[in-house]
Amino acid sequence: MIQERLVHTPEGVRDIYGEEYTKKLTVEQEIHKVFHCYGYQDIQTPSFEFFDVFSREIGTKPSKELYKFFDKEGNTLVLRPDFTPSIARCAAKYFGDTDRPLRFCYFGNAFSNTSELQGKLKEMTQMGSELIGDGSVQADAEIAAMVIESLLGAGLTQFQISIGQVEYYKGICEEAGLSEEMELELRRYISSKNYFGAEDFLIQRKIPEKYRSILLKSAELLGGAEILKEAASVVTNERSLAAVRRLEQIYRVLCLYGVEKYVSFDFGMLSKYRYYTGVIMKAYTYGVGDAIVTGGRYDSLLGYFGKKRPAIGFMIAIDSLMEAITRQKLSVKTEANAAVIVYGADDFESALAQARKRRRAGEAVELIPEVYEK
Repeated sequence: MIQERLVHTPEGVRDIYGEEYTKKLTVEQEIHKVFHCYGYQDIQTPSFEFFDVFSREIGTKPSKELYKFFDKEGNTLVLRPDFTPSIARCAAKYFGDTDRPLRFCYFGNAFSNTSELQGKLKEMTQMGSELIGDGSVQADAEIAAMVIESLLGAGLTQFQISIGQVEYYKGICEEAGLSEEMELELRRYISSKNYFGAEDFLIQRKIPEKYRSILLKSAELLGGAEILKEAASVVTNERSLAAVRRLEQIYRVLCLYGVEKYVSFDFGMLSKYRYYTGVIMKAYTYGVGDAIVTGGRYDSLLGYFGKKRPAIGFMIAIDSLMEAITRQKLSVKTEANAAVIVYGADDFESALAQARKRRRAGEAVELIPEVYEK
């Protein structure tokens, strides 16, 4: 029984090898090229951090969904569930004296310790980019354009990036008099599209019908650029109206990038990550049920690490992206398999000389004893 367990992986993780892994590496390389074309520099942060980096106050995953353990001094450590807080910590520590915008890109695995991921991975490969120190509309649009160009570089042709605005929702909640705790609870209903649950929640808290109607109607606002005017007509508070104007400005910049056909807007899209403060985005494609890209603006996060600076970024779920590529039957152009040189007992020296010459020329060559070819 013990021997049988040793050759299997735990639930939620898997081995990747052969052609499947080659295709995954190829897709990652293509996305990496896009990041570098925009001037983003690679950054590597630890696989585990102090628990406080991902604490409830910062607004990442709940504590029960984190892989926690202790070091010999008794400190609580956590396998990273998310790269963004780690990069925010790193930026605050090493780049606190610069006012110039910082552009970072990353690659690695993140970990989620939850039993609710039926059939999904608990160790996930992620790639992403963070733009720190630029709070402009142009920065928002740059991140959205990078998402689109990264997915195109990976080989997708049919996908959509949905853009929302946390401030639109918060403006309505503020006007309706909802506490922060109530706003977060309502967010869970709306983000899961449970509008009946949201309505019951508002009724039980005795929120006036006027605001119940606005909150529920706004959660269903979804569509192209034309939906922005309708979103503005639903609200009267300045915080929400400013959020709509921001989206209008972002759309105009995305038109300059020439990627507007991939863009839609969703005012009911709210992230479970509380550190998002403005624009949020998700990308969807055929073949997978969940978003293959998530991201948004997190202007308050760096303040937890010592220096408040505006920031925005996104993460591509590589494993989900590869699943979509497979199900859509898209081809991934990989390098040719290694050439094979078979040698016998008496000609290894000449076979090795030939292999070395071809390898120096950049060719992949595999040496195989003839006994294995019979």
